[in-house]
Amino acid sequence: MTTLSISRFPTREALDGALEQSLRRAIATSGAYALMLAGGTTPLPAYRAIAGGPLPHADGLRILFSDERYVPAASEASNYHQTRPLLDALALPPAAILRVRTELPLEEAAADYERQLAALTQGGATVGLGLLGLGADGHTASLFGTPDLERARGRLAIAVHRPDGMSAVSVTPDFLARVAQPVFVVAGSGKHNALRALSAQDPQLTAWRAVQGCPHVALWVCESD
Repeated sequence: MTTLSISRFPTREALDGALEQSLRRAIATSGAYALMLAGGTTPLPAYRAIAGGPLPHADGLRILFSDERYVPAASEASNYHQTRPLLDALALPPAAILRVRTELPLEEAAADYERQLAALTQGGATVGLGLLGLGADGHTASLFGTPDLERARGRLAIAVHRPDGMSAVSVTPDFLARVAQPVFVVAGSGKHNALRALSAQDPQLTAWRAVQGCPHVALWVCESD
């Protein structure tokens, strides 16, 4: 059974500050530790804040992404590109950044990312803090509905054709079940219905269904939005 804890922050600054602190702790965790970053605009202020100063980190740190739009790595729409200030500040070796290689054909990019995730988990790394977003339509990562969840069974990453016409590569519920600290970070207008459904643990909500393999999930939400 999955339990949900909810933390409500009175301002966006308070949410950003809490996320910044959690990211700093995760980055400094010793041993073979992996941090999963989410895309979208909500976590960007925290990413940029910690990139702006000293950023000590453990040698075994790995960075991965919950999903990636199938666009060039230099595109403004790329989650990898949006997190480059943080990645550049960390200055990790290339092998420590698990990214979707969108220069490959879509299905090959998904298979390649799945191999990277499998090697990470089989190598004994702890996937600790894992950030997730929540879309107004109730999606998380790039899992948008029942067809995506069904295709994801037994997989760590899949290719997705998004409702907006774009394609993407997403982690799956099977991978999320291996994340020790999954956290939905939610801010911004237009998400009230999805947020209400997630808070109520609606069994029909895609985002909630995606984390059913996780023993515990956190929801951090800014109440001022």
